[in-house]
Amino acid sequence: MILEINNLSVGFHTYRGDVKAVRGVTFNVDEGEIVGIVGESGCGKSVTAHAVMGLLPEENSFINQGNIKLLGEDITNKSNKEMAKLRGTSMAMIFQDPMTSLNPVLTIGQQMTEGVIKSKGLNKKDAHEEALALLKRVGIPKAEERMKAYPHEFSGGMRQRVMIAMALICRPKLLFADEPTTALDVTIQAQILELLDELRREMKMSIVLVSHDLGVIARICDRVNVMYAGRIVESGPVGEIFHNPQHPYTRGLLNSLPRVDKVDDTELPVIEGHPPDLLYDIKGCSFAPRCGEAMKVCAACRPNNENMGKEHCVECWLPARDREEGHHE
Repeated sequence: MILEINNLSVGFHTYRGDVKAVRGVTFNVDEGEIVGIVGESGCGKSVTAHAVMGLLPEENSFINQGNIKLLGEDITNKSNKEMAKLRGTSMAMIFQDPMTSLNPVLTIGQQMTEGVIKSKGLNKKDAHEEALALLKRVGIPKAEERMKAYPHEFSGGMRQRVMIAMALICRPKLLFADEPTTALDVTIQAQILELLDELRREMKMSIVLVSHDLGVIARICDRVNVMYAGRIVESGPVGEIFHNPQHPYTRGLLNSLPRVDKVDDTELPVIEGHPPDLLYDIKGCSFAPRCGEAMKVCAACRPNNENMGKEHCVECWLPARDREEGHHE
């Protein structure tokens, strides 16, 4: 097992009170697989990834429950110095916006070699050769020349390839990709996803892909976790989730996608309402106020995590209701 997250809760101190951004998240990542985390903005996807990486803001964040194990070692309460040794070597991250993640006043070569010199102790020449080889592998043309270029001289797709190369230069076992295809056109998006999949196989690493785009998740993930209001409400193999969604929120996300087999001019359905305010405790199902199938029990009690078979789990009262109705019939 590469990553094990058990009952993780993360919050932030704010002037209004404590925001409970992640509420009891549990999932794992096996060796060599790609696991997706999907959900709308503010559901806790990126916060979960940053908690694992040890990148939460020190001044106002806190983990008040659960634990994180990387390669069998508990890293939940490690110091910044200890986490810095793990970042890059054991795990790495591709951030959402490469333009703001790359330093505008340093060349690509300087930024590529800095981490590998520090982590692996290579000299400048060897670090340069390592960075050059990886830039070529991720598809940067004229890589030798581009090592001397600055981020503003690259297109969006090329900057994203540079970010991938930087994340992988120390050969981590686990890679977090946080919205790696945001703001890229569909052709470049497909190329980036294909590249990530190829590198995953070559380097025998695992990937956690964070996205709000179900199309991206469907393309390369093995398993997917659907998040809503800080909780995983449904999880399972990608095929099972996409072809047999059990949670009303998952169905709402899938129904809102454009489909090539629908040629009429009807508007796409939307999920009415707004996510709950995460400052407050949620007594029942967090999705109940927006759910067209909600029952009284949904608002009163948090649902159990139902096993639907084939490693498919859903946190919802509807399967229990359906079983009860089937029993009476």
